Amino acid sequence: MNPTTTELVRLLKVNGETLAVAESLTGGLVAAEITSVPGASQVFRGSVTAYATELKHRLLGVDAGLLARSGAVDPQVAAQMAAGVREALGADWGIATTGVAGPDPQDGQPVGTVYIAVDGPRGQGSPSAPSGKVEALRLNGSRAEIRMESVRSVLALLLAELAGEQTGNERAQDTERNGGF
Repeated sequence: MNPTTTELVRLLKVNGETLAVAESLTGGLVAAEITSVPGASQVFRGSVTAYATELKHRLLGVDAGLLARSGAVDPQVAAQMAAGVREALGADWGIATTGVAGPDPQDGQPVGTVYIAVDGPRGQGSPSAPSGKVEALRLNGSRAEIRMESVRSVLALLLAELAGEQTGNERAQDTERNGGF
């Protein structure tokens, strides 16, 4: 359990929001990290470890044509995994990891290529589009190091989104208190 994970669980609780996780290369490590925080059961809906490519389509709704064209290691696949797990498990937020931890390249991608994604609640300014973000990582190190850095990175990405949402809410409350300016 690290401070990032503790803080993201706290922010989810404060916001009354829930989280679901879709994992590939991390094989359940993200879910394990989240559930290491006492009280995580109040916000954590569950996870899908879709290690096999066809499960990304079947369980998470990732476009089969995209998987056929690009393989599982692709930014759009990560985005669709996060959105798919969010939908499948009925959560406010979905996060996802997909990539190549090694020892061999996969789908034409070198070892250390990782995509992480967050899909969240619909923004106030754009009610028709969910809040989503994908980051590409190029990681070095052993298989274990790549996997652990992927966990750390996706949790940090979610925390940044949650902290930004919290900051926006606090600004709105402050504006109301100060006469609406």
